[in-house]
Amino acid sequence: MTHLMNGKIAAITGAASGIGLECARTLLAEGAKVVLVDHAEERLRRTCDELGPHAMPLVMDLLKPREVSTLLDQVLALAGGIDIFHANAGAYVGGDILAGNPDEWDRMLNLNVNAAFRCVHAILPHMVSKGSGDIIFTSSIAGIVPVVWEPIYTASKFAVQAFVHTTRRQVAKHGIRVGAVAPGPVVTALLDDWPKAKMDDALANGSLMPAKEVADAVLFMLTRPKGVTVRDLVILPNAVDL
Repeated sequence: MTHLMNGKIAAITGAASGIGLECARTLLAEGAKVVLVDHAEERLRRTCDELGPHAMPLVMDLLKPREVSTLLDQVLALAGGIDIFHANAGAYVGGDILAGNPDEWDRMLNLNVNAAFRCVHAILPHMVSKGSGDIIFTSSIAGIVPVVWEPIYTASKFAVQAFVHTTRRQVAKHGIRVGAVAPGPVVTALLDDWPKAKMDDALANGSLMPAKEVADAVLFMLTRPKGVTVRDLVILPNAVDL
């Protein structure tokens, strides 16, 4: 590794698995300290033990606003600062509107939208005070191109895109960059029930990609020169026709 993140401190939500975990691994390998934020306490602590002393667990339920309001204080207590915040935690609900469950929609919308925005609101004052910082969202291709079989999820990611584009313009004067990585289908915990043969076939035929590809895209965004922002980075498996 080239130690591109030496001296940097990052916090990543939804970091106990999937894209968040791969991003944590990648930043750690490049020399960063990383606070991994997740509600799955046992898995989170086990993961941080495996990743080493620069991986710090922060157990938090992002659906509880009072807990989110303590995010900055807890990150500072664990790591002593924050240079990078990655709003990665999210949920997925697809399917036909007529057959949908609005209670499931509410939970997903609260996590994908409200909780993510609250997290940014919590950490922004610190970044503004020091005049620098990077905020990355895990968005989706569904936030760029409406996906007909996942209307509520698509709506949540369009909200994320709108927030990224407007917040970036508000905070750029403070030396803060805001961008979104927008992947297509990725191997995550949502696919844990897939048979291995099906997973291997999807990876081979280009309809799925490993989370490491998204992590490498995030690293690219974070390592651009100070005066350059990657506002949106779309990354797709070759066989995805969107």
